[in-house]
Parts: sequence; C-alpha cells; structure tokens
Amino acid sequence: MEHTPSGANFTSLILEIFRLNGALIAAGDQLVGDLGLTSARWQVLGSLCDSPATVAEIARRRGLTRQNVQRIADCLVADGFAATSPNPAHRRAKLYSLTPHGRTVMQEVVRRQAEWANKIADAIDSIKIAEAVSLMTILLKRLEHNLPKEVE
Repeated sequence: MEHTPSGANFTSLILEIFRLNGALIAAGDQLVGDLGLTSARWQVLGSLCDSPATVAEIARRRGLTRQNVQRIADCLVADGFAATSPNPAHRRAKLYSLTPHGRTVMQEVVRRQAEWANKIADAIDSIKIAEAVSLMTILLKRLEHNLPKEVE
C-alpha cells in the first residue's frame, strides 16, 4: 500500500519529530548537566513542582513507562532532589515530592529553560509555534484514541 499525500507528510513529520526529540534531549542534558540532572531526570522532577505525585501519575502525565519513572525517581531520591512520603490514597504507591534542594534546582532550571527557549524561538512567528502545538495535540489525541488499551 502506498501513502496518501497526508500519510506521506505525516511520515515525514514523524521522522523530523524523532530528530527533534534527539536534539531536545541533547540540548536539555547540556542545559542542566552541571546541576546533576539529565533531560530524563528533569522531566520527572518537573512533574513534582506543583504537587507530590506517585510514579504512576508521573508516567501518565509524561507519557513514560512506570518502570522508567520508578528508576529515575529512586535516583532523584538517592541524590537528594526528591523525597518520598506515605500516600493516604494508596498504601503501596508512595508519593514523591521535591526536597528544598530539588526546589532550588528546579527554580534554576526554569530560569535557564526560559532564557534558552526565548533564544531558540527568537524570530519565529509565535502564531506558527502555536499552530504546531495545536497540530501536535490533535495528532496525539488521534494516536491515543487508536492505540490498544493497556492491560493492567
């Protein structure tokens, strides 16, 4: 079967997203490496900025596997960025939250990310960026709708 024009364009978009993802991970690692973080650690730690969360909640929010989030969360605890506490809603699912050190580091990460994002987006029409976000949101919803349901 051959691609339709839309299918071919979607395939090209997928390939560019894969390349963009790799570049974003490398840039993120450089941006926060001296703070003791990687892009993966940053992603999990960032999930805790507003409120404590379980590994399953973080995984759902970020589209990651629970096993990977668990591994990273355990490392963040061991390195003093996060702490665990009992979860009143679920005896076995601990709550992870930022430590004071983790909160201080995340404040610096947010500052650096804003400066970096402003530099990267400079001279790109903000409407084009908003349209790209909208398109990606639509595609994500279509993909999620068409995925087989996960068995737990």
